[in-house]
Order: sequence, then C-alpha cells, then structure tokens
Amino acid sequence: MNKPNKPDEPSMLTDLEKKVIASIQGDIPIVSRPYQVLAGEIGVSEETLIQTLEDLTGRGVIRRFGATLRHQKSGFQANAMTAWQVEEDRIEAVGKIMASFRAVSHCYRRDPADGWPYNLYTMIHGKSEEDCRNTARKMSEKSGVQTYQLLFSRRELKKISMTYFPDAI
Repeated sequence: MNKPNKPDEPSMLTDLEKKVIASIQGDIPIVSRPYQVLAGEIGVSEETLIQTLEDLTGRGVIRRFGATLRHQKSGFQANAMTAWQVEEDRIEAVGKIMASFRAVSHCYRRDPADGWPYNLYTMIHGKSEEDCRNTARKMSEKSGVQTYQLLFSRRELKKISMTYFPDAI
C-alpha cells in the first residue's frame, strides 16, 4: 500500500505553484499592485496568483509571508535580541503584549535549554542601544516579566532568505 504524501511535500506542488512560490521570494515591487507585476512576470493573471497564494497558505505550504526590513537603512542603528523568561501559561498573553510594541519586529516562543531558561524572544530595534534598553524596560513593566537578557547585534554576518524552486521561473 502506498503511503500518502504530506500536503507540504514539494512533489505535491504543480508547476504553477512552484512559479508562484519562486515569484514571491525576492524583492516585492513597491507599487500600488505588486501582485499584478509579479503575475505578469510569470505569465498569469493577478487573480490567479492571489488565488494560488491563498490556496498554498490554506494548505499550510506557505505558513508565513513577511517582509525584511533593512533596519540600518531606515534609521535604526541598534537592535537587540531580547530573551525573556515567561511562565508557560502566560506565553500567549505576554507574546501579544511584546509583539504590540512598534520597536519589535520579531516575537518567537522557543524551548529553554540547560542553563538558559528563556523561552520568549523579541527583536527590538532602536536609534541607539539605550533606546533598545528603554523599550525592553517598558515591555517588562507592561507584561510583568522581570527576567530577561538583551543581546545586542555587533555585526551582521549573513541575512538572506531561503530560496525554493530557483529554476521555476
């Protein structure tokens, strides 16, 4: 008996789906209708591209669609990955509080490790390290989470996104 494929296995994707995935991996055009431009590049209608993206998202093939901010080019000179120790039964509520801060671009829950009890992580951006510290202090006050560590970035060594189906287009 054949074992069914998982819904997110690449072998289950059509050529069109691979083209759509490949089309959204690079820079998105900064125009009023970016999907129309991308659709034209792969030879489909804007409606087809959007419907395909919605279907891929609904099936769990695409779980997240986001933008990368080059913080240095937008006036932010400092950033700190901040590790928070949060009671597990408060993770969702605290995560929503943390994510609500404008200076926060990322908010993740991760498993703690031996000797490292932190389970919630936020990336805080600021004009200076002091700005990041002040934001973390406000986040701590608002959430009631007292135990945290700020890890400031010193140098960016690599920042790229994964590339899937590079030959699809």
